[in-house]
Amino acid sequence: QMRLVESGGGLVHPGGSLRLSCETSGHPLNYYTIGWFRRAPGKEREGLSAINVRSGTTAYADSVKGRFTIASDTVKSTVYLQMNNLQPEDAAVYYCAAAYSDYVPLTTYPYEYWGQGTQVTVSS
Repeated sequence: QMRLVESGGGLVHPGGSLRLSCETSGHPLNYYTIGWFRRAPGKEREGLSAINVRSGTTAYADSVKGRFTIASDTVKSTVYLQMNNLQPEDAAVYYCAAAYSDYVPLTTYPYEYWGQGTQVTVSS
């Protein structure tokens, strides 16, 4: 069983930045792809970014490309999502998830393990 715990959410003004962390435990991070997703009220869960930790391959949704950056630290077993130029439409609960995969999917399948989420609020 892999456990994921997100942190780093909070309230930020439009144009501001946050760095989310996804701390993992239970399995070596190198075996997994870690994805970041979000769900805003009344909307479907949206895949934002993913990283295959072993190869370093990354993927980004068009909605965040150029603003968000994903990175992994295998020593700390943590994956980060640096979010810049946040806008009100970025407000959501952000989740990280783990998939035993060589690919970097932005769909909820094949992610097996999910964190509990962290709230991001963007407001002036």
